[in-house]
Amino acid sequence: MENTDHILIVDDDAEIRQLLSSYLTRNGLRVTAVGDGVAMSRALGAGQIDLVVLDVMLPGDDGLTLCRDLRARSDVPIIMLTARGDETDRIVGLEMGADDYLPKPFSPRELLARIKVILRRARSLPRNLRPQQVRQVSFAGWTLDNEHRHLLSPKGVVTALSGAEYRLLHVFLEHPNRVLSRDQLLDLTQGREADALDRSIDVLVSRLRHRIDDDPRDPAVIKTVRGEGYVLAVPVEEVH
Repeated sequence: MENTDHILIVDDDAEIRQLLSSYLTRNGLRVTAVGDGVAMSRALGAGQIDLVVLDVMLPGDDGLTLCRDLRARSDVPIIMLTARGDETDRIVGLEMGADDYLPKPFSPRELLARIKVILRRARSLPRNLRPQQVRQVSFAGWTLDNEHRHLLSPKGVVTALSGAEYRLLHVFLEHPNRVLSRDQLLDLTQGREADALDRSIDVLVSRLRHRIDDDPRDPAVIKTVRGEGYVLAVPVEEVH
């Protein structure tokens, strides 16, 4: 059982918990299913969790709050579930650090596919993305904390990053003042695992600029090189 991926489902609908638990278990995953944030915290503290499937609408602390708090202390992959028709919760969930989202209703088969993609990416990080090699990287007044995978602003405010945002920023910081094409960025962040579920590099760059207050109309940190790609155009300092 040590090699079986352990999925934590957090949803207050007992029927959904049972349906997803049965389906994922039949497909070779170990599943723990709980109904609220308190039980989620107990499950996270009880043992290794490889990925969290987290509903937005929960009693007590909602899923967005739980996502933000979890991302501040852990890099465990998170898939958000939302039943709302507009995209507000989905966008906020990604901003809070979720790796992906699924709108309800969805098929268990689609959830399984997304779980496999995200776990595969998490385990296929290039060697130079392993956080233990460089604890912190500073640039333009900001600090990327590789141990906790979050950003510290010049004023010391913590900003959570999604897995995709972290990988992209780390690649930029590993290659400062070098123009990287979109294909190179995809290859460096996701290896050969890029597929139809990928969000575009342009969207991720836009989100990173928003995180670090880099004016998209006149960016000073991550610059666009027309026809070629992007470049991190500021000095970088590493702390080992």
